[in-house]
Amino acid sequence: MQDRGHLLTELRNPNSLHVDTMSTEQAFDMMNREDAGVIAAVAAVKKEVCATIDVVVDAFRRGGRLIYVGAGTSGRLGVLDASECPPTFLSDPRMVQGIIAGGWDALRRAIEGAEDSPDDGAAAIDEKEVDERDVVFGIATGGTTPYIHGAIDRAKARGARTVFFACVTAEHVPDNADISIRVLVGPEVVTGSTRLKAGTATKLVLNMVTTLAMVQLGKVYQNLMVDVNTRSNRKLVDRGTRMIQTVTGLERSAAHALLDASEGHVKTALVMHARGVDRPAAERLLAEHDGRLAPILDTERS
Repeated sequence: MQDRGHLLTELRNPNSLHVDTMSTEQAFDMMNREDAGVIAAVAAVKKEVCATIDVVVDAFRRGGRLIYVGAGTSGRLGVLDASECPPTFLSDPRMVQGIIAGGWDALRRAIEGAEDSPDDGAAAIDEKEVDERDVVFGIATGGTTPYIHGAIDRAKARGARTVFFACVTAEHVPDNADISIRVLVGPEVVTGSTRLKAGTATKLVLNMVTTLAMVQLGKVYQNLMVDVNTRSNRKLVDRGTRMIQTVTGLERSAAHALLDASEGHVKTALVMHARGVDRPAAERLLAEHDGRLAPILDTERS
C-alpha cells in the first residue's frame, strides 16, 4: 500500500488541530481564514491556467472537445462545470464533457474503489473516441489517482492535448500531461478532506477555463451572457429581455418582442436591432464574424 502521508493534501493543518473544541464562531473564523488563502494559491498558477485556456479555445475552434476526468469530488466538479456550459453559453453539450470514475452513480454516492484502475481510465478515453482535436483535463487533487493517470496517458497516446490538475507538488507526484496545474492550498481543515480547500481551488480554476474560453468564442458581449438559452425557463427569458434593454435602451415590452422575433437568441436580437435586419440576415452577420457581437455592434471596441 502506498504511503501518501507526505503529500500536502494529507498533512495535518496546525491551525485546525483543535477544531473539535472550538466554538462555532471560532471554527468559522479559522475556516474562513483557510479558505481565503485559496485565492492566492490559484493566482500563483496564472501562467498554467492561461495556457490551458488558450489550448481549450484552439481545440474548440478546431471542432474539438474539453473532456474533464476525475474521481469523487474532482469528478463531480468536472461534470458540474460541463453541465453548466450549455445553459450559460448555449454551447453544444458535446463541447465540454465530464467523465467520473464509477460512472453516473458516482455523482450521487461515493464509489471509492472506482478510482484505483488506470485501465478503466484509459478505457473511458477510448469510449469517448478522443483524438488530436481534443483536450483531456485530468483532475486529481491528491495527485495519485490511478484512473486519472491512466486517462491522461491514453489521451496522449491518441494525440490529444492534456492537462493535469493537482494540489500537491510535481516533485512528490509527477505527471505526464502537457500542462501541469499545481494549486498548493496546503493541508485541509479536516485532514485529507479535499472537498474543502482543494475542491474550492478546483471550482475556481474550472470556472476560469470554461468561462474565459467561451468569452473568447464570442459568447459574452461586454460582461453579458448573450448566448444564454432563454428557452429553458422564465428566469432566463427575463434575463435575456433585460440584456436587450441594457444594450439597446428599448422598453421592456419592445425588448421582449424582439427576443421573440429572434426565436429567443439574444445575440441575434441585438444584431437585428442594431443593423435593422431580419433574423436570417442577423444570423448570417453573426456567422461572418464568428459569433462575436463587438465587431457588429461597436466598431470602436473591436
